[in-house]
Amino acid sequence: MRNRLIVSASTAVAVTLAFTLGALASGASPQAGAPASAKVFRPVGGSPAPAAPLASMSNLSYDGGQVFTAPSIFLIYWGPQWSSGFSTGGYSSAQAQTYVNSFLGGVGGSPWLNSTTQYCQGISVGQQFCAGQAGAQFVTNPAAQLAGTWIDTTAVPRSPSDSAVRAAAARGASHFGYRSTTLYMVLTPHGRSTPGFGVQWCAYHDNSTFSGQPLAYANIPYQPDAGASCGRNFVNGTNDTFGHGYFDGFSIVTGHEYAETITDAFPSSILAWVDSQGAENGDKCAWSQGPGPQSAARDVTLGSQSFAVQSLWSNLANSGSGGCVISS
Repeated sequence: MRNRLIVSASTAVAVTLAFTLGALASGASPQAGAPASAKVFRPVGGSPAPAAPLASMSNLSYDGGQVFTAPSIFLIYWGPQWSSGFSTGGYSSAQAQTYVNSFLGGVGGSPWLNSTTQYCQGISVGQQFCAGQAGAQFVTNPAAQLAGTWIDTTAVPRSPSDSAVRAAAARGASHFGYRSTTLYMVLTPHGRSTPGFGVQWCAYHDNSTFSGQPLAYANIPYQPDAGASCGRNFVNGTNDTFGHGYFDGFSIVTGHEYAETITDAFPSSILAWVDSQGAENGDKCAWSQGPGPQSAARDVTLGSQSFAVQSLWSNLANSGSGGCVISS
């Protein structure tokens, strides 16, 4: 995702804004605290980066990079606060972890993530469709993609730098073991976020290295700290005991980052599936409220719970002209 942003609640202009702002996702200007190479998920209604290009209405094309053919994810809860506990908005840190773990624990094999399986690696650059292409190695969508969770009790600075987040991801790789098709997602606690969070970005993904191998990581601050700017109550207007509403941003943002990493694993090395402006499958549909049930963000059922998610771009939608889909 380079930069992302978006939206309007009105049906008449939702699509225009969803692509215009959502594609601002692809601006190349560096955001505060985030490396210039990172794919940045911009806040709801956030101002565009300087000179950021508009998102393209066109399909994603293959740029030669890697995808996750057998995707999985590790969650690294960085900071002793996740062990000692904290509360915000009437919810505990344990409830936040349960919400995130339940969402990412149920997303594997789901119809929501299934649109990623149309994408592949190993084909000629510039192609928009993988079916029938020689050498195509497809993304798969197996069940149980959450491979593990861990609380890293290393102290977190008040404003951790990107290099500190990368170090936390590397500690996760040391703890869990290294996997080439796995996202190491770093979640920081309440009040501890990289500069720019909630104003210029909600989260981002990028890649570093671990023992000489590419390591995919994501920086996920405590989303409720940003309020409505990063999705709190974006789908569910009222809060319940599980955290629907208050934690909407957690499932929207972590899902966005995971889906984009699956289809564009190591963007600092070489891009995989992006549109002509560099927007990824999550960018093109970010914060969309419609029109239509396939485009609008909404709750989807995973296991015994529902979770707020955004739609994802599918090249196959609308008979190959592309579009945002909630399920595939």
